[in-house]
Amino acid sequence: MGYRLGDGEKNAVGSDGGFPLAVLTPTPRAHPTPVASRRTLLPSLALDLSKPLDPKALFPDAREIVLEIGFGGGEHLAAQAAAHPERGCMGVEPFLNGVGSCLRHIEEAGVSNVRLHMGDARDVIAALPDAQGDFGVDRVDILFPDPWPKARHHKRRLVQADFVASLARVVKPGGEVRFATDWANYAAWTLEIFTRDARFAWLAESAADWRSPWPEHVTTRYEEKKLGDCAPVWLRFSRGG
Repeated sequence: MGYRLGDGEKNAVGSDGGFPLAVLTPTPRAHPTPVASRRTLLPSLALDLSKPLDPKALFPDAREIVLEIGFGGGEHLAAQAAAHPERGCMGVEPFLNGVGSCLRHIEEAGVSNVRLHMGDARDVIAALPDAQGDFGVDRVDILFPDPWPKARHHKRRLVQADFVASLARVVKPGGEVRFATDWANYAAWTLEIFTRDARFAWLAESAADWRSPWPEHVTTRYEEKKLGDCAPVWLRFSRGG
């Protein structure tokens, strides 16, 4: 017997942004995953936003801190954590289906350097301390976010001027923001907003830099669906000193 997310909870976010414990309901499938282990894993990985976040306390041995916003099914987040045990990996995702999938990947990879939040990424960013010198977030990954392609919905896009300003506060000098989309207008939108902020510089010297994924990229489930109107665009922005 396997498990599925409970009906009515698939897209729910708890009032405190935390994880409900009873998120899994039995359904007949192969490859059993004990519900008890998921219930143990959920609260043990949850970021506590009732107080300011301290990345050093969350990941005492980490040499780098990486934040993935909208991790979808969690395949990229778990793979990055497994490949880089020296990193502390934080992931944010608003949908319970994605969180459940991510937990499965985390269990299969056997990683412990991951913390999760089910809710709004802006709440996590607000709870992070200001970056100072070598202290701060080393990298932010935003991979194939909801494009909101209709013009009247562009205000709902994650990437806005105030959002970029909030990233500039927590990403340390020399840190990086990585953004990928397969919607041409969202790529142009993101490039314009980031380059308007003097604290970020676009890292591109040739067309190959935005046409090819970065070397350690792990293909995501959404990326494979190819739902956009263009080939994937890969943008990297460096946080200036």
